[in-house]
Amino acid sequence: MILPVKLVTILLVLSTLLLASCGSPVVRDSGPTKAVDLSNVADAVPRHDRRTRAGNNPSYKVLGKTYQVMPDSKGFRQQGVASWYGRKFHGRKTSNGETYDMFAMTAAHKTLPIPTYVRVTNHSNGHSVVVRVNDRGPFHGNRVIDLSFAAASKLGYADNGTARVSIEAIDTGNNSLNHMGVVKSDFPKNKQAYIQMGAFSQKSAAQKLLLELKPLVNHRLAISRAGNANLYRVRVGPLSVAADVKNVQNSLMRSKLGSGFVVFE
Repeated sequence: MILPVKLVTILLVLSTLLLASCGSPVVRDSGPTKAVDLSNVADAVPRHDRRTRAGNNPSYKVLGKTYQVMPDSKGFRQQGVASWYGRKFHGRKTSNGETYDMFAMTAAHKTLPIPTYVRVTNHSNGHSVVVRVNDRGPFHGNRVIDLSFAAASKLGYADNGTARVSIEAIDTGNNSLNHMGVVKSDFPKNKQAYIQMGAFSQKSAAQKLLLELKPLVNHRLAISRAGNANLYRVRVGPLSVAADVKNVQNSLMRSKLGSGFVVFE
């Protein structure tokens, strides 16, 4: 059967669009082909890394838009939509020349210096992770950060694809941190430590976590607002010495609620 020229043309156009979409970065990425246990994947450990020349040009252009790279990340905070990338880019080079590993705790950001360590908190469940920014992106839609598959899984949104998050840069210029975020050196002068266990957009979710924590700790528990952000933070403290912080986190590690992270105020 001979098809009309107009119908053939339409079919060819549709075929071209379908092939193009398969290779387009807007197609949803995929995770590993089989189930992987990520329970032992630890957060990135903040440290003072040398800034690479690769990935840190003062400005760059992608898809017709120019981005200005920040001179430093001190005090950086941001809220927005996080996405993730996985098997599609696994094994490829990141913007600073490292090899992307979807099972490592890394991330891509459009303007933060590379590398930067950031804490990312999922608004829907209060879960937080620390990741190392070593790549550029995401460049589609309204997304502010692309996490590795592992990081997105630990935040609980790998199945959904995106989540509303808060991003906070970690200052690595002074105190060194261990894997739980406890400062090894003395506390900063005139400041007290708090262990933040979660941050929620709904106060009821924060209250639920506070009730779960009460039997586990002997220190003060409180819910506080995060500045102008519509977030309710669940915190243990104040704690005045590093030994108290370590003891509380060791106790929390034995629960299924995580060990939280340390902030100073």
